Amino acid sequence: MYKNIVIIGASGTIGAAFVKYFAINNASAQVFAFSQSEVVNKHDGVAYHHMQYDDEKSISESASKLPAGNIIDLVIVATGVLHDGNVKPEKSMRELNYNNMQHVFAANTFFPALVAKHFLPKLLINDRAVFACLSARVGSISDDHLGGWFTYRASKAALNMFIKNIAIEFCRFHKKAIVVGLHPGTVISGLSQPYSTRIAPEKLFTADKSVAFLVDVMASLSPDNSGNCYAWDGKEIPF
Repeated sequence: MYKNIVIIGASGTIGAAFVKYFAINNASAQVFAFSQSEVVNKHDGVAYHHMQYDDEKSISESASKLPAGNIIDLVIVATGVLHDGNVKPEKSMRELNYNNMQHVFAANTFFPALVAKHFLPKLLINDRAVFACLSARVGSISDDHLGGWFTYRASKAALNMFIKNIAIEFCRFHKKAIVVGLHPGTVISGLSQPYSTRIAPEKLFTADKSVAFLVDVMASLSPDNSGNCYAWDGKEIPF
């Protein structure tokens, strides 16, 4: 079981479900929860902190709030954006917009990479430790047969490349570390709501169910799996 856990994105649907899971099922662990927005439903024993996602100084200062030394054995980055009030996934290249693209890449690619920069040095050195980022199946270049969603797909493909590169560098010296991307499936949330009517009901997961799947997936991984992306069912997603 994990002893010191970091969840980033604790105010989001999946991030909150991760915090809930570990607060209930891994109650002896210390959970450090970071979020940009205020967490409404807090759990006893969890240390909640603010992090500004678009400010590297805030990311660095957040890492410094963890206890000194290499004690963290699990970091989960459960953040990302598909759409918001100003941005939606493109149906055609005619809809590409520089500002929107910059916004999506900042959230889905740049932020997790900077979290890795500042939080990976906090991981255990000589024991098993996991650093996982939420990615997406649609970030697979070889699996793209539909097109569309240009920026979201590209931002997740770029995230997967960061994960690969980070794993190569970090795991070269930390032999028991596992750095991976995780695809949570289609989770009932504000992110998926506009598109969930197109998904078969049996392929729609509650956040709690998705998180339970992903915890099992992480438990099954070894350092040999570092640099790859895995779906909720444990299957590797090709680049």
